[in-house]
Amino acid sequence: MKRVIGSILVLGFALFASTASAQEKINISIGTGGTGGVYYPMGGGMANVLSKSVPGMQATAEVTGGSVANLQLIGTGKADIGLVMVDAALTSLHGEDKFKSGKIPIRTLMVLYPNRMHVVTIESTGIKKMTDLKGKRVSTGSPGSATEVMAFRVIEAAGLDKDKDLKRERLGVAESVNAVKDGKIDAFFWVGGIPTAAVTDLGATPGVKIQMIDHSEVVDAMNRKYGPLYVQDVIPAKSYPGQDAPNKVATVWNILVSHEKMPDQVAYNIVKTFFDKKAELVAVHKEALNFDYRYQTNNHSPIPYHPGAIKYFAEKGLKLK
Repeated sequence: MKRVIGSILVLGFALFASTASAQEKINISIGTGGTGGVYYPMGGGMANVLSKSVPGMQATAEVTGGSVANLQLIGTGKADIGLVMVDAALTSLHGEDKFKSGKIPIRTLMVLYPNRMHVVTIESTGIKKMTDLKGKRVSTGSPGSATEVMAFRVIEAAGLDKDKDLKRERLGVAESVNAVKDGKIDAFFWVGGIPTAAVTDLGATPGVKIQMIDHSEVVDAMNRKYGPLYVQDVIPAKSYPGQDAPNKVATVWNILVSHEKMPDQVAYNIVKTFFDKKAELVAVHKEALNFDYRYQTNNHSPIPYHPGAIKYFAEKGLKLK
């Protein structure tokens, strides 16, 4: 399978020029997430519109562990673009935390949609606030996910020790929901768009009353330590079956990234296609309604924009760097 980055040495930039013929084929691998979240269906929609709309391009959506895994895959050339959370992307660019083995030279293609932290349990556990998690069996997200990165920061800001205060599991959202149903864990963290299919499934389970834990009060402490990455937000009431009240949460933005070596025209074509075909992506998941020019700022993504994306947004009157 030809990769964008790997193909540069062999075929050169000419392969990706705007004049490339339909006979030239290029495969694009999109790093997404687990099947129970939003990244995977969104990435599938993206793969579909790229394959249909860009001559010579064949895109596929890959199931992955999430943001951290996607960034690692981009770093090794095993994925070409990835859906990631801004906080995880920034640590990869700086070579920190899970990326101490080396910096990953990524670039922003576009800002996608806000990712809301869900702290989920059911009424029968008796958990009503963050401090009630102490001593409980809690999943903080799958290995390789940005859910885990942000969950640790929320837990820390809430005054809890992730290792000493929790009986911690590392499950994806679909596995977490099943574990709650089976009584194997008491609560779980999940950061994603709304609605997330797996959380909807939990709320719709007969005999179960979902409980969403407020935690927006931790945002200031998180930003003091990690920079202005997070905002106080709300998951509206009725976003999930049985969710009667608004849930006050911490939110971070999702972005689409590539390696810095992606040819400019490829990056330009990808971004242009996603905005041109926005309606098709909204049909896949309503979070695509947030694909908006007003969110394309260096504040929403501190990761530098790719030159190909800068060119496209400049045509729309936006100045980015």
